[in-house]
Amino acid sequence: MPERVDFYVLGTADDRARLVYACRLVEKAYLQDHTVYVHLAGPAEAEAFDELLWTFADGSFVPHELAAGDPKSPVVVGCGQPAPAQLLVNLAPEPPAFYADYARVADFVDAEPARREAGRRRFAFYRDRGHKPETHNV
Repeated sequence: MPERVDFYVLGTADDRARLVYACRLVEKAYLQDHTVYVHLAGPAEAEAFDELLWTFADGSFVPHELAAGDPKSPVVVGCGQPAPAQLLVNLAPEPPAFYADYARVADFVDAEPARREAGRRRFAFYRDRGHKPETHNV
């Protein structure tokens, strides 16, 4: 079970801003020697986030790979089966069934109405399972 569930709430409805903030969090975790699994809704979203991790900031380098076979990178991006890691970064509209396999969960919400509502459902999901999600307004 996760020791910690964090929600990062952005005031903008810009999906790219949400994804770039997630990249920054992934980079920070990597620089602190944590392993990360980034979970997205489908293959197209996973591939787009994979590309964004290469380009989100000049001078930034986050070694990562798409989840396929037996990934070896400290950061794995996928949409189906989980990859072993300490931190789960959830960018999908629903919490993954395997969330409890991670020590920490990071979730992201922005001001776009449908994503905000999905974020509220995820927050309630974690709370209803005994977690005390922490909210960070960014």
